[in-house]
Order: sequence, then structure tokens, then C-alpha cells
Amino acid sequence: TSLLCLLVSIGRKIRGQKEARQVLDIKNMALERHIIEETISRAPEILVRLRSHTVWEKMSVSLCFTVQGFPTPVVQWYKNEELIFPASDPTKYRIESKYGVHVLHINSSISCSDQTLLCAKYNLLVLKNALIFSCIVPLSYDVCFTHIDVQFLEKFGVTFATEGETLTLKCSMLITPELKRLRPRAEWYRDDVLIKDSKWTKLYFGEGQAALSFTHLNKDDEGLYTLRMVSRGGISECSAYLFVRDADALIAGAPGAPMDVKCHDANRDYVIVTWKPPNTTSESPVIGYFVDKCEVGLENWVQCNDAPVKVCKYPVTGLYEGRSYIFRVRAVNSAGISRPSRPSDPVAALDPELICCLTLVTFINLTGHVQIPGPPTNVHASEISKTYVVLSWDPPVPRGREPLTYFIEKSMVGSGSWQRVNAQVAVKSPRYAVFDLAEGKPYVFRVLSANKHGISDPSEITEPIQPQDTIGKLNSLFILPSAPGQVVATRNTKTSVVVQWDKPKHEEDLYGYYIDYSVVGSNRWEQSNHKPIKYNRFVVHGLETGEKYVFRVKAANAVGLSENSQESEAVTVQAALTCPSYPHGITLLNCDGHSMTLGWKAPTYSGGSPILGYYMDKREANHQNWHEVNSSLITRTIYTVKDLTEDAFYEFKVAAANLIGIGQPSDPSEHFKCKAWTMPEPGPAYGLTICEVRNTSVVLLWKAPVYEGKSPITGYLVDYKEVDAEDWITANEKPTSKRYLKVTDLHEGHTYVFKVRAVNDAGAGKSSEISEPVLVEERPGTKEIYSGVDDEGNIYLAFECKEATDASHFAWGKSYEEIDDSHKFKIETEGNHSKLYFKNPDKSDVGTYSISVSDTDGVSSSFVMDDEEFERLMALSYEIKNPTIPLKSELAYEVLDKGEVRFWIQAESLSPDSTFRFVINDKEVENSDRHKINCDRPNGIIEMVMEKFTIDNEGTYTVQIQDGKAKNQSSLVLIGDAFKGVLAESELQRKEFLRKQGPHFSEFLHWKVTEECEVLLSCKVANTKKETDFKWYKDGSGVEVVELPDLQKGECHLSIPKVLYHLPITNYSFCKSASPLKILCTEEGIRLQCFLKYYNEEMKVTWSHRESKISSGEKTKIGGGEDVAWLQIREPTEKDKGNYTFEIFGSKESYKRTLDLSGQGIFLRSDLYYRGKVIGGLPDVVTIMDGKTLNLTCTVFGNPDPEVVWFKNDKTFEIDEHYAISLEQGKYASLTIKGVTSEDSGKYSIHVKNKYGGETVDVTVSVYRHGEKMPEIKPGQLAKPRPIPPSEEVLKPQAK
Repeated sequence: TSLLCLLVSIGRKIRGQKEARQVLDIKNMALERHIIEETISRAPEILVRLRSHTVWEKMSVSLCFTVQGFPTPVVQWYKNEELIFPASDPTKYRIESKYGVHVLHINSSISCSDQTLLCAKYNLLVLKNALIFSCIVPLSYDVCFTHIDVQFLEKFGVTFATEGETLTLKCSMLITPELKRLRPRAEWYRDDVLIKDSKWTKLYFGEGQAALSFTHLNKDDEGLYTLRMVSRGGISECSAYLFVRDADALIAGAPGAPMDVKCHDANRDYVIVTWKPPNTTSESPVIGYFVDKCEVGLENWVQCNDAPVKVCKYPVTGLYEGRSYIFRVRAVNSAGISRPSRPSDPVAALDPELICCLTLVTFINLTGHVQIPGPPTNVHASEISKTYVVLSWDPPVPRGREPLTYFIEKSMVGSGSWQRVNAQVAVKSPRYAVFDLAEGKPYVFRVLSANKHGISDPSEITEPIQPQDTIGKLNSLFILPSAPGQVVATRNTKTSVVVQWDKPKHEEDLYGYYIDYSVVGSNRWEQSNHKPIKYNRFVVHGLETGEKYVFRVKAANAVGLSENSQESEAVTVQAALTCPSYPHGITLLNCDGHSMTLGWKAPTYSGGSPILGYYMDKREANHQNWHEVNSSLITRTIYTVKDLTEDAFYEFKVAAANLIGIGQPSDPSEHFKCKAWTMPEPGPAYGLTICEVRNTSVVLLWKAPVYEGKSPITGYLVDYKEVDAEDWITANEKPTSKRYLKVTDLHEGHTYVFKVRAVNDAGAGKSSEISEPVLVEERPGTKEIYSGVDDEGNIYLAFECKEATDASHFAWGKSYEEIDDSHKFKIETEGNHSKLYFKNPDKSDVGTYSISVSDTDGVSSSFVMDDEEFERLMALSYEIKNPTIPLKSELAYEVLDKGEVRFWIQAESLSPDSTFRFVINDKEVENSDRHKINCDRPNGIIEMVMEKFTIDNEGTYTVQIQDGKAKNQSSLVLIGDAFKGVLAESELQRKEFLRKQGPHFSEFLHWKVTEECEVLLSCKVANTKKETDFKWYKDGSGVEVVELPDLQKGECHLSIPKVLYHLPITNYSFCKSASPLKILCTEEGIRLQCFLKYYNEEMKVTWSHRESKISSGEKTKIGGGEDVAWLQIREPTEKDKGNYTFEIFGSKESYKRTLDLSGQGIFLRSDLYYRGKVIGGLPDVVTIMDGKTLNLTCTVFGNPDPEVVWFKNDKTFEIDEHYAISLEQGKYASLTIKGVTSEDSGKYSIHVKNKYGGETVDVTVSVYRHGEKMPEIKPGQLAKPRPIPPSEEVLKPQAK
């Protein structure tokens, strides 16, 4: 019966599966049809277009057109944008559609009075999917949109971002035609891989804008991004690179996060995780990785491997069947652990090899009688590593109906014994990773099948397998890739360089390459890309214009990074050489009826190579063909075109040429009439140039008109206006005679245009060409001319322009006229620096100096050399040309111990080539035994030592120094009293030196009273010998001394014993002065004190407790000082309560002071003595190896329960996964530090306190690294507690 039910159930399942297959087949056929249709589908194409019609009133008209396309296009007719429905008015409209020919019949009801119909427009819409075509009648020309045109208005550019940030790439565009039902498709790609909406990326397209937003950037997002606007008519696209830098490391020096974490070969309990290694430049190399897993829907990350895995591949086992997981990876180096990578996509722990339902009946027939399964087959190693081997096999045939599990056994070749690998955990997948293999030893393996009925026989034994690191194929060893070959860097743009390199010899298993760059001379390397690239050419962006860089490349595979390649040759960041841009501003400067003189402006960019000249073309108005004007190059920006026809109109265009070739020609000029100029006013100025654009001003330069008019030019007027304004404003009320003008008081951020008019006696002449619009705003990084004086004392002006190219020319000018006077000036230009030197500076050099740099975006500056600045530079030049050696000290003297006299002088510094001479009384002295001369050049000290200073040495002493061009001297006059003082001091020191040649007192006799009230006489003697005799005398008589002098220290002592004086106490002032008893809280307990005017231990006093005399012992201790007597009670308890009496005895009577310790004061209550304490002590020093777990535990006590606080280096710290603190049962306190590192070294303190006080105990923790020699550990000692005073709420005790 059960078998019949099973067969019925199976039959139902089979029928259900057949029906499902039929539905699936229908869907597949529909999908195939759709795919075929897509391949043959065509957009609607109008073969015969609509045409205009002119008809008489009351006539009928038919509008016809023919269209083809697949699928068959849907056609709709419109009149004045309104859809035509024939059913609404069948007498007026009739629509026919046959074989692609579409006709709209309009009957004879058209009336002349119907003005709407007379000017009506009939629109035709042809629809196919999302495409709309429109024909409009009665336009005089045909319009047919065969595709959608996309014109990008604003593109996204190269972008730099950091991990963890949000970012949006935007692109605005103009779409023609713009129809709501017919729009192009916006597709975003990263490295040619289509991007879809996800947790990390959001797509938007609408309102003429396409955007890609990143919710949380990771290095996985780095790459070349492309926006493709796809329509039937074609594809429009724009691309730019996105760079994503590493976020700041959590630990200084830790590596960046890994990336591109992916899961492979997922099974019921097993998955292989791979990733790509991060780049390291200044950080130490990566030594391994930690792999973490997390169940989908949870936030509990679990570390999969105990020790870092060294390759970018790891088999994760122990997954639960049917559950989904995500994985992340963290890199490890000597400094610490990186941030985690972006989590992988979820992966389910399921068996991918599902049994086909169609073979179920056959399977039952074949295996229904099987209970114990057969052995697995085809057991082999699918992956081999140094630390593990992945085994794969095929399920057994026959296998039985019950679920299967597998057991794996291993055996070292030659051992003869088998060991079960997974004795505790059953394997459900036909794949398993075997760990704990001895490196370099070969193993064989076999697999057994099992179900609830039993275990099969072992499978066939594999071939011997030796664990070793491999990549991909089993015969490819796990090794680091070799370094890439030659690296070549070439110019690209003003901020980028193209880097190319030779691939390494073996590139099959490479993840890609990392490129680093460094400014020449800085020795500081920066990462260019943060994600490996697969190709061997890369554009490095974000460089500084004008800087020199070198580049290097390293390859990456699953093992890590290769060695760095050799550095490239240094390359300066400049735009690559190209043809020049087009000239502009063609102006007619003069005309005599047969020739025209034309002027124009040079191209903005020369293409990186100097412009060699220009070619000009001309043509008469209304002629199509252009004719060459010049066959040889025009070297200036002005030229006279001859042999023209009078009164004819001409237009011209000009093209510039450099070494690369001829650039694009300018736009054609306006039509110029060849008619002789006879007007009295001057012609137009030309060459209008705008420079020195700042926030509120610009400077205009121009050239004088070629045609002056009937009288000489007397000046110029400058006009300007905002771009959108109508009225011109004249900048200068009076004409300026100079050909430059600084226009001020402009509005920052506004855009202006300018023009110039020349003036003569007849008035203002023709205006120059209107300038291009200028945004009045100082550009970032704008530099100015600066002045200085070089090491030779030459005055110069200097300017730096990092935007300069090899073709750039630094044009210096005075009063904006180019400087060509080589007698007064010298110009030196090197790279992007230029200097203007003044050869013979004088007052005539005062004025305004300017510089402009060609082949840049208008880089220019000016400098006003006024009288004050000129005088400053001249003074500085004089100091350099006539330098003085600065002195720290003038010539001085000192008398040495032996009576020698030392003369010395100190300069700020002296070079090794410096020279000097000593002069005494106008006579130079040389180094000799009498005059010992020495020079310490590093410290700038020159000295002369005279061994014998006599009466003959009176006079003037001078030192002369020369160091290169710098000079200085200093003199010292020793004449008269000054000389006599030096001579007397020298003789005194000489005599004292001679005295000290034998035994002598270094410290003379002195005395002090010791603590034993003895008088100690002491002195020190120097230069003694063994035979030196010491004698003490008192009043001329010798004194016997027991203590011998200390010859090593040279000390000699005489002790006079104390004399006791017994003074009878005739009054009792000492006894009466006794103060009331007071209490002092100490570390040991409490102290009772009584203050007196005088006290010593020979005085007769007693202490009593409850009328019982107290003596000194372990519990109590009696003592005192000069003015106090005290009783110390250690660890007071309830028994120590009661009255205490202090009694002092005189010759006739005694005096008592009492104190009751039974009150409610905090020092008197029994609870007082249960303050916070640390019992079970902590060690004072702990030494531990990094990576271990440290646990500091102690027992605390107090009543009430004390508060426990832990400190590190006297500061509180946050509790996290690294630090754990616990307090169990209110008395067992512990601090646990997991995985200690060198940063955990320091002082740790436990603070135990209640309201009655407490203790602080310090423990010093020292962490040493694995592999280092363990520091010597002294015998453990308990840490000494430091007391904490009680709170102020305790009442004071009452004394009697």
C-alpha cells in the first residue's frame, strides 16, 4: 500500500512536472520569437513622404504616404496636435491602410471661411515600440526623424573620491525630438560591464539628465565609467575615470582594504572565497588575510580563519545547508588590520547538482532495492594549496533513496595507516577541503558514502598528492608574479600622463597592475589606481601641471604584489604636441582701394610647439571657392593682401602652423569692402589683449592703428560693458597716450567685453574688434612677480608658471612694452621659471614691469618698482656684494688656571676655506709655543693662548677674518689699568696653580650637627698620596682621632660626642600646653594626636584605652615628634571603640586629655573600617607576547559595595571587543584584553572606592612581539595600593 501511494504521488509529480515543462517550453518559444524579431526588427522608415497641397474651396483632398518596418508600424493621424477619429465624423475623414500605403481622405467640405482649416497642419505619427516619427504638412521642406539625436551639454569628468563617501556622476543633454513616449535608453557601464540598480548604485534618467549615484563608495567602484544613450539611430556616449582612494586606516600604517570579494563553487556546507589584494606604497607589505562570514539578515560577523591566509583564496567550510551567507575580507600587515572589504553578494549553501525529476522512475527502479550505498567514484584533487587540499568526487551509483553523507580518510604515503578527517562532522557535498597536512609530505585519500542503513566500501585511492601552493592549474606553483618590464611615460594633457609598460613573462593568472607615481626628488610615492587594471596602458590623472614625475608599476596575483618595476624616465606634465588652435579676431586695418591690410590674434594654444607662421585664404562674397593668398608662411599677425578689385567684397580666414602641422582655420571674417579709406578719424586699434585678470580689475593691451587719419593719434579711449548690457561705459574720461590701461572697479564674478577707440584731432575713430567675454575672477593658483637679490648681489624680478609648455614664451615688458635692451637687462628662462636681471640698476629702472606667458590660458602679472622697493633692493645688493661676517662675540680674553691668557672671538659660522690673522701692536703673530693659535671652524671660534703674560704684552690685539668675499675684524685694547688688571689676575692664577701642585684643601674646615646631636668637623683635601699625614689640633694641642681619612674621596672628619643637659622642669608649661586629642586618618588606620610646645621620648607619658594602659605592638604603636605625641591604631575594628586617655606627668602632678571613639563620626563608626580595598593582590608588572589574551583579576571588598573603575595611563577607556570588564558577585573584578598588541603596553589601574575611602592599585603591562626575545622578568611582587580618602559627608568625632 505504501509503495502504491508512493507511485501515485510520484505520478502526480511527474504530470505536474510535464505541465510545468510545457509552460516553460511555451515561454521559451515566445522568448526565442522575441529574440528573432529583435534581430530582424527595423525602425519605421518612410519611403514616400507627405507633401504640401494647395486646393480650391469645396474640393476634396487625399494625403498619402508609404512606410515600412517590422513589426508593422501603427499609424495615427493628427490635426493641429489633436488625434483624428474617423468614427466621430465619418462624412469628413476616411483613413485607409493597405500594403504600407496610408491615406487620409478629406471630403469637399473645406470652406474659405474656415481659416483654421486653411492653415491646418496634419501630423502623422508612426509608432513602433517606443519610436515616434512625425510628418508635418504644409511645411515647404521635408522633416523626418529617422533617429533620436542626443547632444551632451555637460559631461562628468575624471573624479577623485574616498571610500565611505557618497557620489553622483551627472550628465545633462539635449534630446531631439523630445517625446515622452519615445526616449533613448540610458545605460551606465563600468569597465564595459553594465551597471544595474543595487544597494550600492542608483540610476536616474529624466528631464534631460542622466545620473549614477553611489550610496557608499568602495574601491570596487573604481574604474572607467561610460554613459551610453542608446536609440534606434545609434549610440551617443561619454566616459571618464573614477578613482576611489582608501579611507584612513583605523590603525596607523595598516594596509588598505581588499576588494572584489566573490564566492565560487558553493555547495551545501562549503564555498570558495576569492578577492584581490590592496596596493601598498608607504605601508608595510600585506602578510595575510582574515575572512569573515555573516548569515544574510544578521549582523553578526564571524571570523573564519584563526591564522591569516597568505593567498587571495580561501575555502570556507562549516556552512549550514539552506542558509545564505555574505563574506568580507580584511588585510593584515605588521602595523595592524585593515578596514573590511565590501561584502560579497549573498550565496546559498545548496547542492548545485540537483537530480533531474524525469529520471525519478528509472532511479527508483534501479535503486529501490538498494539500502547501503555504493562507494563514491572519480575521487580527485580539484585544488591544491600549501595548507589544504580540496577533494572532489562523484556520488555513488547505485546510491539508494536515503540522503547521503560522506567520510574522508587520509594516509601519509608509506605510513600504512588511515586517519578519518571528518569524524565529527558529516559532509553532505561531493567536495571537501582537507586541512592540517604536513608541508612537503605526499598523501593519498579515499572517500566513503553513508546513509542511515550503513557505510559503503572505500572508494578507489587517489594518486599521491603533495600539498603545495598553486594557482589555477595544478601544475602552476603559487608564486609572486615577476616585476613588469620597461615603463614609458608620455605627455597627455596638462594634468595627466600616459604610462605604458611591458608585461611580465607569465601573465596568465594576474589580477592586474598597480601604478605609483612620485614627484622627482621627493622620494614619496602615491597610488594612482586603487584597483588592479588588466591592461598594460593607463592614463594617470590628477597630476600638477609643470611638475616632473617618475612612475613605477607592480603586478598582482592571488599571492600578492610583485617587486616594483624600474622607474620610468622623468616626464614633465604638459599637454601633448598637437596642431595649434585657430586664430581669431580678423580685423580690417587699412584699405587703399587695391589692397587691404588685415590683422588677427594669435591662437590661444600653440599645440606645445612654437607657431612658425600663418596661411591666409580669401574669397569674394557669394563665391564658394577659397583661394590661397600666400604660399610662404606669414610670420607676423598683420598682412597686406594686394591685387584686389575695388568696391568688391571679400572675406578671409587664417590658419596657424607649427612643427606638427597646420591647425584649424579661423572662422571666416565679415565681408570687407575694398574701398579706399579717406576719413579724417583714425582706423581701429588691433591686437586687443586682456591680461592680469583679477577679482575686480583687468589690464588691456593693444597696438596702434595702421591708418592714423588726417592727423596724428593723441590718445585712446577704452569702453566696456557687461555681456548682457546694452550701453557701453568709457573707462577713462581723458584719452590715454599709452597703449595699455588697467580697468578697475569691476564686479567680481561678472562677465565683460571690451573695445578700444583711437583719438586724433578729428575725434574718435573706428572701434577695435570687441574682445571675447572675460570672467572677472582671479583663477586659483594665480602667481605674481616677485623681486629679489641673488648670491652675487644681482637684483632681479622672477616669475613662475607651472602651466608653461616647451612652446611657451615668457615676454617681459616695461610699461607693457617688450624689453629688448640687452645693455640694461638680461632675461634667463629655465623650464617654468623666468628671471629679469638688472645689469646696472639706477633710478631710471623705477616703473611698472609686466610678464605674459604664451600658450597658456592668459597667464600674466605685473610688478610696480617704486622708489622704496628700489632702495631696499639696492641696500640688500650692497650687503651681498660687500658682505660682513656676523660675529657672535667680539674679541675677548679670559685667564686660565695656570695663569695663561686666552684671547678668543666667535663668528656665526665659518666655512672650511675661511682665513684669519692675529695682530698684536700692528705686528702679525704666527702659531708658536708662545702664541698657541687654533680655529674651530664648525663653531666659528678663533683663539690664541699666551702661556706667559708679562709686562711686555701691553698693547692692542686685533683679529682679522675673511670668508670668501665676507670680511670682519675685532680689536681689544689692553693698556693702563685694564692691562694691569689682566696681568695681576694672571700672576694670581699662576701662584694658585703652583700651590695646588702639593696636598691642599679643596674644601676648608666646616662643621654641622648630626641627628645624634654630635658636632661633625669636615674638610676635603686634594692631591694626596699614601704617605700624606693628617693631624687634628684643638687650641694648638693634638687630638687623637680614631676615624682615618678617606683618601679616595679626600674627606677628613672629626666627630665631637654629644653632651646631655638635664633641665629640671620648674614650671609645668610644657604639660599645660597639651592640646585636645585629634584624629588623623592614615593609610594604616587612624592616629590619635596631642600637640605640645615641646616633646621628646624621655618625657613620661602614658596612653590608655578604657582605663587600660596601652603599649606599643603590632596593633598599636606609640611615638611622637618635637611638638606632638601620637598613638597609631592599625586596622581599627569594633573592639577599638571607647575612651582613649593621654596622660603626661610633671614633677608634682599630671595632665590628661581624653577622646571618645564611640560616637557617630565616620572615623568612629564600625562601617568606617570597611572601606574599599583590593584583597587578593595584582602583580606590579606583567609581561606578555602580542596576540595573546591578558586577564587581570583581583578580589575587591568594601561595605557598602565599592565602585570599581579601570584606567589606562590614568585615563578611562571605552569598552569594546578588545577590552572587556566584569565584576562578578560584587567582589571579583577582572579586565580582559583580547589579542594584545604593542599599543596595549602601559599602566593599568583599578580604582576601588566607597564613601569611606578606597584604594588604587597600578599594574604595568609590557607587550613584546612574537619572535623577539622575551624580556627578563623579575620575581613577582604584589602591587602596592595607594589610599583614596573618604567623602566629606562623614561627621567629625567629638573630643573631650
